Amino acid sequence: MVIKTKKILVPLDGSKNSIRGLDMAIHIARQSHGTIIALTVKSVPGLYTIHPMGFLDFNSMTKVKKFLLDAKIRAAKKGIQLTAKALDGDPGYDIARFANNKRNGIDLVVIGARGRGSIKEIFLGSVSNYVLHKSKKPVLIVK
Repeated sequence: MVIKTKKILVPLDGSKNSIRGLDMAIHIARQSHGTIIALTVKSVPGLYTIHPMGFLDFNSMTKVKKFLLDAKIRAAKKGIQLTAKALDGDPGYDIARFANNKRNGIDLVVIGARGRGSIKEIFLGSVSNYVLHKSKKPVLIVK
């Protein structure tokens, strides 16, 4: 059985682990002559969420645009087409929903083990763990 990996989804948050995921996706895309969709989901806290330090916006649109552009350049240097998308919402839920949507045609999700989450889980980040369990597509977690 041959698995076609033509369209790879890479969630990016600017962390070193997400960049490692991007590098792995670029490697796989080169082998399979595929393309990459880089997806950033800016976490929007619930209306009643209160943080002791107030709302912390680590992923301002300026930063998001910069690391998506950097990702596009990084892929282009290896001859890979990368399409960047940014959403507001719940990262784990929206990444899994994007991967599972047939219209997006995703064949594989490549995600960093841990991103910028405020609470680090022991083995996996909460977002990658969520995507691993909710995605109907194969998920490769990169450490």
